[in-house]
Amino acid sequence: MVSRVIPVDPFDLVVFGGTGDLARRKILPALFRRFCSGQMEGGSRVIGAARSDLSADDYRKMVAEAIAEFNTSTTCEAGTIEAFLSQVDYVHIDAMGEEGWQTLADMMKPGKIRAYYFSVAPSLFGPLAERLQAHGMADGESRIVVEKPFGRDLETARTLNDTLAKYFHESQIYRIDHYLGKETVQNLMAVRFGNMLFEPLWNAQYVDHIQITVAETVGVGGRGEYYDRSGAMRDMVQNHIMQLLCLIAMEPPAKFDPDAVRDEKLKVIRALNEVTPTDIVRGQYARGEGDSDYRDDVENPKATSESFIALRVGISNWRWAGTPFYLRTGKKLKARSSEIAVIFKETPHSIFGPEAGRHRNILTIRLQPNEGMDLDVTIKEPGPGGMRLIDVPLDMTFAEALGPDGEDVPDAYERLIMDVIRGNQTLFMRGDEVEAAWAWTDPIIQGWEKRGDRPVSYEPGTSGPEDALELIHHDGRRWREIRT
Repeated sequence: MVSRVIPVDPFDLVVFGGTGDLARRKILPALFRRFCSGQMEGGSRVIGAARSDLSADDYRKMVAEAIAEFNTSTTCEAGTIEAFLSQVDYVHIDAMGEEGWQTLADMMKPGKIRAYYFSVAPSLFGPLAERLQAHGMADGESRIVVEKPFGRDLETARTLNDTLAKYFHESQIYRIDHYLGKETVQNLMAVRFGNMLFEPLWNAQYVDHIQITVAETVGVGGRGEYYDRSGAMRDMVQNHIMQLLCLIAMEPPAKFDPDAVRDEKLKVIRALNEVTPTDIVRGQYARGEGDSDYRDDVENPKATSESFIALRVGISNWRWAGTPFYLRTGKKLKARSSEIAVIFKETPHSIFGPEAGRHRNILTIRLQPNEGMDLDVTIKEPGPGGMRLIDVPLDMTFAEALGPDGEDVPDAYERLIMDVIRGNQTLFMRGDEVEAAWAWTDPIIQGWEKRGDRPVSYEPGTSGPEDALELIHHDGRRWREIRT
């Protein structure tokens, strides 16, 4: 199945931090793949803006090298890279001063969509927004894209929102979370609200519990300084996992409209129960064979931030009252895997007797590395010898189902950047949503800081601390195995 590509209107996209790691690894390769697909027409341009003193040709060479290293598509025709580079430009700019701003303003062409990607530290969001306004580059149709972290607590998030609001309307601000751009995440809404099969069962009457897991095999790497100040709670739970929780738990919106969807997500966040100390497990990875431990990696022998966290969360509304949501994320675990598992209740009575065993239907939404969904259903095991039951998956792997070798499935950044150009905010967080998430997160963090709780140690290559197993075993349940 080949996806139908609809070109977007001509645009100028300025990437502040255009020489940085995110631009090289994600943004520029994503734009190149959209160009290869025919979605970027000839009038569009990508303008890198950074403090590096480069010529436009130097920057194009860097872009070509980044695409050669990080482009994952094999469908681009020979010679396409030269055509793409002809639409790339560069300006040397000082985010905190005046150098380069008039040059950038002169580059802007009237009559085109203007988008500005802030691929920089949050401390530069305000100065960039202010200078865009001062130099006449931010009209009512302009859009800005900001990367997380959106603050590190409620107070800083409000300050950041207030700063951006001085120069741009909320409808112009796109707070990007790449998890929401994954094909599987969007298909979650299609499965829930486009099929009569699931929605009548999507509630506490039929769902036993829900597990959300984001597991990584790597450590904190070169992010040690940042991670020592944030930990897994701020880095993953407050944003990525919170968004997945909202999409799983929210009520059907009246229509597939940006504010209608985000209104329902906000209701979920505001309905989250208070988390008690017995609902939390925090961990730090220990030293592996020939490897460093967490404190070595963050270069702080007294580090108290967590590289792993597991939470038991409840939602106080009619749909989910009494249904636990188990959330976990961690570094240096046994496999790289992100999934949402909806575990349905057992049948109220088994007509097959105790020898048939216990069976459940489980809907698994795989976010990475193999995007797709499968539904475990119970059937009779083939062969003679009585009614023996087994669970088998009905599998839909998107790479196989939606295109030859998955080449037609865009990655998250491709989809989200094109949504910015179209002016579609459905998959982007609203300011009040960010603040509500911090309002729930802050008391949890403040609680363990006040108690002086310290993370427990866990072995690399495992599923995390033993205490996390007890968190769910205490309820008579089990974590799903972390596997690719």
